[in-house]
Amino acid sequence: MRVFYSVILLILFSFSIGFAQQNGIKGKILDSSENPVAGASVSLVGTVRGVQSDQNGNYLLQDIPAGKYDLKVSFIGFEAQTFSFEIKKEEIINKDILLQEDEIWMESFELMASRGMNGQGRLPEVEDFRINAGRKNELIRLAEIDANLAMNNSRQIFGRTPGISIWENDGSGIQLGVASRGLSPNRSWEFNVRMNGYDITPDPMGYPEAYFTPPMEVVENIEIIRGASSLQYGPQFGGLLNFVLRKPDPSTRFTAETINTVGSYGLFSTFNYIGGTEGKWDYTAYYQKRRGNGWRENGFFNTDHAHFEVNYAVNNRLKIGTEMTYMYTETQQPGGLTDTQFAEDPSQSTRSRNWFSTPWFLPSLNADYIVSPKTKLNLKAFGSIAQRNSVGFMKAITEVDDMGNRQVDRDLYHTFGTELRLSTSYPLFGKEHNLVSGYRFYKGNIDRNQRGVGNAGTDMNFDLTESSYPRDLDFDNLNHAAFVENMFNVTDKLLLTAGVRLEHISSQMKGILNTVNGVPQVLEPETRTRTFALLGLGGEYHLTKTTELYSNFTQAYRPVLISDLTPPATTDVIDPNLQDASGYNFDFGYRGNVSSFLNFDASFFYLKYADRIGTITQTAADGTRFQYRTNLGTSISQGVEAFVEFDPITAFVGNSTFGYIHLFASLAYVNAEYQDFERTSVSDGEVVKSNLAGNRVENAPRKINRYGATYRFKDFSMTWQLSDIGEAFSDATNSVEPNAAATSGLIPAYTVQDLSASYTYKKKYSLKSGVNNLSNTAYFTRRAGGYPGPGIMPADGRTFYMTLGLKF
Repeated sequence: MRVFYSVILLILFSFSIGFAQQNGIKGKILDSSENPVAGASVSLVGTVRGVQSDQNGNYLLQDIPAGKYDLKVSFIGFEAQTFSFEIKKEEIINKDILLQEDEIWMESFELMASRGMNGQGRLPEVEDFRINAGRKNELIRLAEIDANLAMNNSRQIFGRTPGISIWENDGSGIQLGVASRGLSPNRSWEFNVRMNGYDITPDPMGYPEAYFTPPMEVVENIEIIRGASSLQYGPQFGGLLNFVLRKPDPSTRFTAETINTVGSYGLFSTFNYIGGTEGKWDYTAYYQKRRGNGWRENGFFNTDHAHFEVNYAVNNRLKIGTEMTYMYTETQQPGGLTDTQFAEDPSQSTRSRNWFSTPWFLPSLNADYIVSPKTKLNLKAFGSIAQRNSVGFMKAITEVDDMGNRQVDRDLYHTFGTELRLSTSYPLFGKEHNLVSGYRFYKGNIDRNQRGVGNAGTDMNFDLTESSYPRDLDFDNLNHAAFVENMFNVTDKLLLTAGVRLEHISSQMKGILNTVNGVPQVLEPETRTRTFALLGLGGEYHLTKTTELYSNFTQAYRPVLISDLTPPATTDVIDPNLQDASGYNFDFGYRGNVSSFLNFDASFFYLKYADRIGTITQTAADGTRFQYRTNLGTSISQGVEAFVEFDPITAFVGNSTFGYIHLFASLAYVNAEYQDFERTSVSDGEVVKSNLAGNRVENAPRKINRYGATYRFKDFSMTWQLSDIGEAFSDATNSVEPNAAATSGLIPAYTVQDLSASYTYKKKYSLKSGVNNLSNTAYFTRRAGGYPGPGIMPADGRTFYMTLGLKF
């Protein structure tokens, strides 16, 4: 950490002494009434150079080599302007630029933003290095929503995103567990989780659990592309979940912000940020400290997050940059509860010695190169040096902690990856078309050490009292992938996309599975190699300038993971013939906005998940019951996802001097069921056959509805939200009655409310406050078989927070 802070101080000192302003162009961006336009994009066409206008409309591009250029200025709601200029050595050009409003887009977007309807959007059809057209996608703009960002409150953050199911068992906000379409929310592992476009999980193909989540106070956008993203980002069924961090401020040399939050149960969070642009350099850095005692007993948490980014325009065509992200967590885990304990008091805890820690370091390099005005290259190199550490008493929640030696489990992750992408446009039959292609290399190593004998203390201590771990496994994963996808602009209204992805995965596992009476049970090294192709087709038809029909079909694939191959307990049994899962996603929908008062997206989806891996309870011939992990056949998820946001005052009255109210609803009906799968058990000496056909997929509520209302008046806004979530089952057998250890049984339906408000003064000072779980509802979303349980994992009750922010 000292090195990290030293680098930041050095960069700040460098920028404080300034750079010699040689060649440059500066001026003001104005609208037709000659009012300044803040946030307009100002770029040199065909180069990597660009800035934004500041709050007063000023812009400045420095250190431009002598020559001829085209300057392009664009902003949502205005027609883009381009003009040519020539600059000489040591010349400063003054140029004010007048933008003309595009009335339709101005009404559709700028007014929606000013009246608080800009929190949920969608991605552009084509960006620099990806094609989004024809895909079900969402763009969550965190600055535009009222939410408890200090605690990463996922219920509020994803409130407008239809069909997102959430595991709310981590009140500290450290780990995020989300899914959609009947998939498992376990640390978001059915999504390809990324930050700024690169992987942040231990291994997307071997262990994709998202232990790291960036602080939402620094996240500018969350990008979600459903399963149709598998061609460009990997074969996961859930699709892409990408956290886009706030980039260096391109409108100023230096800006700083501090956000400080206090709340219930000793919550304290401080977030501090700097960033700016100086000539060919831009930089940003943040540090967040968050700690609290948690709503439940034994729920203490203490986290540190730090991030640094710097970029340099080597010349007009090449820009390089680096990012470094560090996280350290110290979390006391209250453990699970039985159903009886939950009914008595969901905030209680019978585990006081369970701790969890995930040190995480993510370095990355990035390079953008402009081959020509229509062709660009991007190279990302990234990696991780990380750990997953736990210590505690992990027997069934029905057993009292004997205060003896605790169990220690430790994973060490070392990964390296690189992605090269090419984006180009070309003319054909009188239309401009877009092509994106890429190559990916990824190498991951997981050193898994489990069932170590720790001390009998109460603090977070991962030292062993014995020399080795009874289970010591090495898992290596090698992944090569290449893809190509093309967007064809067939007509002015119709576009089609088509693509293919080739994957090669080689996995190897070796080591000691168990140690019995001091004798290690050495695994026969196992290597799995597979090569496969994924195909995808999609399209959009623009009914109007702001509404469109869209559809997509894309194949998906889920390789066997290390967690599938290693049982969590000695009594568990792994199917020796465990196979990879495969299937596809299909979407058909209608989305867009009507004027400035209605934003909507409604779609039908169908997801086929063949050879789905899961755990089922079996009964042996001697009557003993055991957990059997196998392919549970095929599951089918189908249903409807819909989002609508409506501003009745703008629709019926127009302008209002008393503010605006907008109502939103995020609705999803998810019917996720198993198909034909015969299972055999023994009861009273008799062989009993049954079938999973028609059983609902575990952890998949059929109803995921969230409703809300926001009132906005100038710089004040307040949002009320209601989450109405249906019941779910915790296992594939659809057990309703809970077992004694509370690891199986029904997960009841629940409703929970949140209220948040914010006020900004002169764009520099901000005050936010809110109450989460307004009615203090007692509910849970998960029954855990191991960490962080076992048992019922209660969600937090009523909590309060207040945030004070300052920008300068």
